[in-house]
Amino acid sequence: MYYADIKNYDIANGKGVRVSLFVSGCPHHCPNCFNEEAWDYHYGKPFTKETIDEIIELLKPSYINGLTLLGGEPMYPENQKGILPLLKKVKETYPEKDIWCYTGYLFDKEILDLMVPKYDFTKEVLSYLDVLVDGRFIESLHNKGLIFRGSSNQRIIDVKQSLKEHKVIEIPVEDKVFQKA
Repeated sequence: MYYADIKNYDIANGKGVRVSLFVSGCPHHCPNCFNEEAWDYHYGKPFTKETIDEIIELLKPSYINGLTLLGGEPMYPENQKGILPLLKKVKETYPEKDIWCYTGYLFDKEILDLMVPKYDFTKEVLSYLDVLVDGRFIESLHNKGLIFRGSSNQRIIDVKQSLKEHKVIEIPVEDKVFQKA
């Protein structure tokens, strides 16, 4: 796996101050994606044990709320295998910090119904996630007033509660009230 970037003081991609890992590789190719260069699976740098150690160190300060995974596409099967050791290490080291993941895949229809039965690691990846923002970016549904997502079709999902209740449980957010320009 490769990664495009690590941001150590991100406030746009999840609640509070976060460390964000932008993985490389995405099959969705959403028109006007904000991170089109990360579609390439070999863009950026190789993701190594040293990368995991760096992220663990960046998460250390108490004012860092947690880790966010973006892309590219973190839930692409090869990327799931790459991030799994990171997720384990984060939860072992900082159980109080949350993990957000942005994906173009739909949680219920693509991840649970298709990936979980096909890939033995997907269920384990999900077990470490607290919040999943799902759905492809759709330019016609773009609204700058949305919090933590780019288009209105995307959902902010409480992963643990959804798995427990066997249905999608969305986390309500107070979007800014802006008219689409």
